[in-house]
Amino acid sequence: MTPSATVGGDRLTERMTALVGEIRAVVDRGLPPELTAYLVGERLAPHLGDPDLLTDAQREGDPERYRQHVLHAEADGGFSVVALVWLPGQQTPIHDHVSWCVAGVHQGQESETRYRLVSDGRTAHLVETDHVVGPAGSVAAFAPPGDIHLVRNACSATAISIHVYGADVARLGTSIRRVYRLPADDRR
Repeated sequence: MTPSATVGGDRLTERMTALVGEIRAVVDRGLPPELTAYLVGERLAPHLGDPDLLTDAQREGDPERYRQHVLHAEADGGFSVVALVWLPGQQTPIHDHVSWCVAGVHQGQESETRYRLVSDGRTAHLVETDHVVGPAGSVAAFAPPGDIHLVRNACSATAISIHVYGADVARLGTSIRRVYRLPADDRR
């Protein structure tokens, strides 16, 4: 499932503008991807749940699929900030990413299933390695490789998450590098 998207056209709140500045200060340090993601996650966490972080328009979902609101894309392509709005039952396909990523649950709860790609050189399949339920305020940070997962809203209420990617999502249209359609099992 591909997210519906909105790009620009909506103002940033004062709080989101401050968060973008904090993220920029981390990204401009030029640290390795894993450390950058970790530090960006530390900056994101205190903003989660604040009612002044998003505008009403940035909280709007789409009845067909989860909705992506690209809030900010750095002019040099160094990072993007995205709000994802998940109505009950909406989910991503199993996928990985083009860059490091930080995801923070702003409202509601998200479920994430993580996978490992296993290959014998002729065939490949996915093995479920973890299942995490992220309540509001939780943050996950990761960098490729090893970032294969599926995210869904398994609750009966809307969930909103704030994602920061080390790429220009406005230009790329998505943070997804590859969608996996391989068999998956839960053997850990």
